Amino acid sequence: MTELTQPQGHSTSGSHERYKDDERLAWESENDCNKRFREWILESGIAEEEELSNIEKQIKRTVREAKKEAWTEYLQEHPALKKTLVELLNDAGNKSSNKNFISKIKNDLIAIDEPVKKDLAVAAVKALRYLLGENSNEKQNLANWLNNFLSESQPKFSSHLYSENENRATKIKAVPPTYDSSKEEKVDGRVLLRDNFDKLFNKYPNALVFGEDTGAIGDVNQGLEGLQAKYGEIRIADTGIRETTIIGQGIGMALRGLRPIAEIQYLDYIFYTLATLTDDLASLLYRTYGKQKAPLIIRTRGHRLEGIWHSGSEMGGLIHVLRGIYILAPRNMTQAAGFYNTLMKSDEPALIIESLNGYRLKERKPTNLGEFCTPIGVVETVKDGTDITLVSYGSTLRIVEQAAKELLEVGIDAEVIDARTLLPFDINGDTVKSVQKTNRLLVIDEDVPGGCSSYLLTEIIERQGAYRYLDSAPQTLTAQAHRPAYGSDGDYFSKPNVEDVFEKVYAIMNEANPQDYPPLR
Repeated sequence: MTELTQPQGHSTSGSHERYKDDERLAWESENDCNKRFREWILESGIAEEEELSNIEKQIKRTVREAKKEAWTEYLQEHPALKKTLVELLNDAGNKSSNKNFISKIKNDLIAIDEPVKKDLAVAAVKALRYLLGENSNEKQNLANWLNNFLSESQPKFSSHLYSENENRATKIKAVPPTYDSSKEEKVDGRVLLRDNFDKLFNKYPNALVFGEDTGAIGDVNQGLEGLQAKYGEIRIADTGIRETTIIGQGIGMALRGLRPIAEIQYLDYIFYTLATLTDDLASLLYRTYGKQKAPLIIRTRGHRLEGIWHSGSEMGGLIHVLRGIYILAPRNMTQAAGFYNTLMKSDEPALIIESLNGYRLKERKPTNLGEFCTPIGVVETVKDGTDITLVSYGSTLRIVEQAAKELLEVGIDAEVIDARTLLPFDINGDTVKSVQKTNRLLVIDEDVPGGCSSYLLTEIIERQGAYRYLDSAPQTLTAQAHRPAYGSDGDYFSKPNVEDVFEKVYAIMNEANPQDYPPLR
């Protein structure tokens, strides 16, 4: 048993007062638990007072020694780096008109007995500021050292957010679905998905799925219909109404080599799991420097439906708090099935959001179920066009496709791109190639304003550099800033509809060419 020491060094004034009080209460609570546990051990006769005291002393010694050893190991390379940098600063300063300023930086660094990487980086960066406009070999040597130092240091703090081995999901090659040309019959999307799961559970004996209503009835949309009878109650299992526990079970199973699919009944219920997802799953590979992995697949459904609780599209929040987990938003069940097939070949966690209103939509059934793979991080152009690029995902993509057809009637040829995967988005930069052709961009989704559509806009405009090719201002079209209202009217007035997309695109074209596209109203 370790004895806690009360936290020190926190301000007791201003905005820090509440934080200090919360921390004190947490410390007191934890310390009280430790005291009670110690008393229980003594009362139960598990150990004597002297034995517990000796254990506590030994634990303290072990912790102190481990801390010292770890710190010494961390600093091991720093003296040599410091020596080299001091020499470079000295050489650069001697050739500079700002020698006095650079000498101060050098002397301040020398005075630090145990410099950390931050101290070295700060010294080099600040010194280079005093060398602005100067041209010498010594300056270049300092700049080269800094560039190399940063390129070697940054990965030690930022690597392994995602897998870096050959099983990384983005490296799994796409395998297109194949079809029997003699059979044009279509099936419900949920049947296609169910039969694909059947293939996966037969192919991977360590695969299992569990969640609320997942087992006996085959999930609320029958995407697992009949599979419990075939594979048993352990592999296709029901759970209680406890989303956080479902995720915790999944993480534990994945850590031990199983391939679990943890089902969260609706996307709206993902909020109950966020602390566990972000703290324990999304950061696992990163905080263990690639030493531990938990390839948990979280299956859920959301987006378009007529109701306030089961129509969530809170993608903006998810993509920002769940970095480290792939977030996939397929527009139909063929795409969804392909994502499951891809992920089973990978060793990384992912969240798949199936379109809630897509289970009864008809789709052709592939002949290579369980084998075809939807690529992760790759967008799909579902309609070519020349006038404007429209980017969307999930259920909204179908609305955008319909709007694109109607836009053709007024002479506007839109290119439609399905993002498909939000984390990561478009690793090949195909969207910017589209914008380079159309010179206009509109991102449409049913998240709140400033949510996922803004993230996608940043990815396209900033990361891919599409701003260079725009003739019109890039725009977004989103849902209202509230939960969707009830009923068909609630859905229509809460989220972007076909008419909204049509009029938004038309307005962009009207601004660019009012003669060919006069105002609608």
